[in-house]
Amino acid sequence: MKNRILIVEDDEGISSAVALNLRVAGYECTVFDDGQKAAESLQADHGYDLALLDIMLPGIDGFELFGYMERWRIPVIYMTAKTDSASEIRGLRDGAEDYVVKPFDILTLMVRMEKVLRRTGRLNTVYRVRDVEVNSEARSVTKAGEPVELQPLEFKVLLTLLRYKNLTVSREQLLDEVWGSGYLGESRAVDMKISSLRRKLDLGDAIRTIPKQGYRLEER
Repeated sequence: MKNRILIVEDDEGISSAVALNLRVAGYECTVFDDGQKAAESLQADHGYDLALLDIMLPGIDGFELFGYMERWRIPVIYMTAKTDSASEIRGLRDGAEDYVVKPFDILTLMVRMEKVLRRTGRLNTVYRVRDVEVNSEARSVTKAGEPVELQPLEFKVLLTLLRYKNLTVSREQLLDEVWGSGYLGESRAVDMKISSLRRKLDLGDAIRTIPKQGYRLEER
């Protein structure tokens, strides 16, 4: 089941880019460009796992809209151009989970989203690509219904690629997320785990090498 994300942002360029990347990565997104319209829509549909709110919105602003999110117990991350500390302090004191200042990197936003979803117990724990299914809680992997044994680091690399499916993940990010920020070894460690995953799961043409950037697990 996909995590449902509500995006309220009046800059069409930003909302479209965020929604596109999140959908590609496996999220279900609903977008509004007006705070009042978003608030009114919640009466009929409030089954969201997370809301990404701009602060400066037509209709009602993000701070007022937060009250509606709170009513329906929807966690909130503000994504805004307001860089003053007073706005950030107000947003966090009101109860927002995080505060992201524009411009931001989409992978950074997704990492923050994942942390909120995990902390609130809403994070999707089952991922699929082709006939491969991964359960992050059970730490299990099956291919065509048959269990596949992966080493712990192989499992972590696969899970990271699945979480950012159809997006390019750099070797540096894989090293940070899988081996830890204090890792001092060679980046070839990533290449070796990728090679092993391709072989064990028959994903040779799905896990693409992006020259000078990293790797991308593709499913169209």
